[in-house]
Amino acid sequence: MEGNVVLTRARDFIYKHARLLERRVYEALFEGGSKEAVIAALRAYQNPDGGFGHAIEPDLRCPYSQPCATEMALVIMDEIGYFAPDLLDGIIRYCRGITLPDGGMPFVFRNASEYPHAPWWKTERDDAPSINPTGNVIAILYKQRERTDIFGEAWFRKNVEYIWRFFETEEPRGYYDGVNWLAFLQHTPDRERAGRYAPKVDAWLARPGTIARDPGATGFVHKVLDWAPRPDSYAAKFATEAEIGEHLRALVREQREDGGFPINWETVSPAVELEWRGWMTVRRLVTLRAYGVI
Repeated sequence: MEGNVVLTRARDFIYKHARLLERRVYEALFEGGSKEAVIAALRAYQNPDGGFGHAIEPDLRCPYSQPCATEMALVIMDEIGYFAPDLLDGIIRYCRGITLPDGGMPFVFRNASEYPHAPWWKTERDDAPSINPTGNVIAILYKQRERTDIFGEAWFRKNVEYIWRFFETEEPRGYYDGVNWLAFLQHTPDRERAGRYAPKVDAWLARPGTIARDPGATGFVHKVLDWAPRPDSYAAKFATEAEIGEHLRALVREQREDGGFPINWETVSPAVELEWRGWMTVRRLVTLRAYGVI
C-alpha cells in the first residue's frame, strides 16, 4: 500500500509542477505512454549542431549546446530504451565536433556564462577535457545499437583512450566524476581491460566518505541509492542488503507533502528548483520500482 501512495502522490506532483519533458518520461516509464512523445519533447532542446541546450540541464540556462546537456538527452533516451535515429545522429555529429585533439570532451564551454547558471558551470577555457561527461557519453553510446559503426571512428577511439588514461593517471574528484568512471567501466566492451582497473575503482569507492552511509545525512552528499539507483548498479556491491533497505525506507520518508522529492543543492531560481525536482522525482520513482518498493 505504501508504494501505491508514494506513486500516486508523486504523479500529482509531476503533473502539477514538472516540465513537459519529465511528464512525458514519467508517462513512458509508468503509464504506458509513447516513447515518441518523449522524443518529441526532447527535440525542442536540440540545436542545429546536434547538441542540446536551452536549459535541458536546468541550472545551465543558456541556449547553446553544452556537453553535459547533451549527456542528459542520452540519459533520457537510454532510460526509455529508445534512441531516435535523427536525435542520435545529431548527438554523434556534435560529439565528433567537440572531441579534443587528444580525446575527451569539455565539462562546459565559456559561452555558458552569458546566461544565468549555477556557479560550477563556468570555465576559463574551452579545451580542457573532463571525465564528466565524457565517461557517461561514451558508455551510453556503447549501449545503443543504432549506430555501432561509430565505435571505429577516430573521434570515438580518442575518447575511449582518454578515459583509459584517466583510469591510469587520475582519480575522480567527487560523485559526478565517479559515476562517469563507473558507467564506462560497466559498459566498455573491453571486459579484460576493465577487470584490470576494477581494484583501483573498488578501493576508491570503499574509502570512507565516498559513499554517504548515513541515510539521514544532509547537505550536498551522495548516499547509497545515488551510487546504486538499481540493484545491478556497479556500486551496489558496496552496500549490504540491510543498508539498501534502510536507505529505501529513508528515501520514502523524504517525499514531501507536495508529492515531489527534494534536491540537495541551491538552484538558479525557484522555477529551476521545481524543474530539478520534477527530474529527481522521476529518478526516485525509477529507483523505488527497481528495488520493488512500488
